[in-house]
Amino acid sequence: MEQSLEWRNDFEEVLRLVVEEARAYLAHVDTLPARHQNAYADTKAIPGVMPIKGSGAAETLRELIDLSRTTTVTTSGPRCFHFVIGGSTPAALGGDWLASLYDQLAYAWVSSPLAVQLEIISLRWMAEMFGIPADWKSIMTTGATMSNFVGLAAGRQWVGEQLGVDVAEEGLSGLPPIPVLTSGHIHASTLKALAMLGIGRRRVERITADNTGRLDLQDLEARLQALGGQPAILIGTAGEPNAGAFDPIARLADLAAQYNCWLHVDGAFGLFAGLSARTAHLVAGVEGAHSITVDGHKWLNVPYDCGFAFVCDETLLIKAFRYTAEYLPGPDDPEPVMGTIGPESSRRARSFSVWSTLKAYGVEGYRRLIERHLDLAQYLKSRVEEEEQLELLADVQLNVVCFRFKPAEYNDEQLNRTNKVLGERILADGRVYVGTTTYDGKVALRPAISNWRTEREDVDLLVKVVLELGQEVHLEMPTDKE
Repeated sequence: MEQSLEWRNDFEEVLRLVVEEARAYLAHVDTLPARHQNAYADTKAIPGVMPIKGSGAAETLRELIDLSRTTTVTTSGPRCFHFVIGGSTPAALGGDWLASLYDQLAYAWVSSPLAVQLEIISLRWMAEMFGIPADWKSIMTTGATMSNFVGLAAGRQWVGEQLGVDVAEEGLSGLPPIPVLTSGHIHASTLKALAMLGIGRRRVERITADNTGRLDLQDLEARLQALGGQPAILIGTAGEPNAGAFDPIARLADLAAQYNCWLHVDGAFGLFAGLSARTAHLVAGVEGAHSITVDGHKWLNVPYDCGFAFVCDETLLIKAFRYTAEYLPGPDDPEPVMGTIGPESSRRARSFSVWSTLKAYGVEGYRRLIERHLDLAQYLKSRVEEEEQLELLADVQLNVVCFRFKPAEYNDEQLNRTNKVLGERILADGRVYVGTTTYDGKVALRPAISNWRTEREDVDLLVKVVLELGQEVHLEMPTDKE
């Protein structure tokens, strides 16, 4: 006799537990440490034996909630300055919960008309917000890596067609290597996408003017001239994560048009500069690109994972990501089939959170968010400049502040060792979260302000922790002075 599952009875208690935890967490998230000091040890202590007899939904969720008290990173809180992580606006969080509740498959109109329509609407709104031409095709992805993959897949398809080959069907065999030209600001996600596409990381030529990665435009044009019209891919970065620097997008667009290039712009967070009159010049000319990427879980402040890819020619996406089967809607279906123009076929309804936050706060709300973070970044810059033991390493163009702890008597080698240890100490301390990078040969801290909850007191706490822990590290380090 067929046995029924009693899991339906679990929902009431599950919902009660989750709602109670949500209320408690949101009530205190502004003051929670960025990471508990015992997070690593407690996480590694979680039993890993597969249960034969389960403990039940309610008991399991109670255990998960208890685990989260000391093992999660408070990436949704205002003191997480690591990477470039936004929080989740109230509307985005609500939309994301509903996406899980309704469990929509955003592959095609037939699988979820609502998820697909909200995606189309949200992407159109974002294109308008960023100044991207209205006739471009766009799609939601998991984040910058897959958005870069989409844009560069279109670029690879374009290069193949320039040479008379449909690379999605025939592959790259027999074609000359595809030249990829960029500055030193190229992001690791772009390199990963190039590797996955078979173009190769080693095909990238970084044409730089100095150790900061700044593009040498004169050398770039000379290299393009030497290609003699061979199709190539140019990559511009709008907001690199070490110091928030920008490549000259408008000039790259001119060169792409002149020298037969596909211009891909990685604007993971920097594209949002266009929302403020104070920073719009940084992304001027972006409409002259051929593909553009931007993240949602950064400055849009929607939950992980979410990204967007915008491409000038839909036919390139259709060729690159063709996906057919007898039981699936095909390319001639009268309604949209999103899974045939991007890498994912199984697609979560990310549009719920994106549409919800854009509808709730609008362009003006996001302009206020961006300008508030610009102000906070300048405030952090001023705090760094007024402290004798801190040194600003790069101009603050956007929301990233690149600086280091600098005892006066240390040389650069000692400073690099000190700041590396300091970065590790800050993460272990957990009151704030910020990582290290290397900028112009110097180990540095690079806090990024992108969470809608962040206030001046959070920035002040960051400076306090850096100075306090910096002094501790300073006293512990060898004194091998020159």
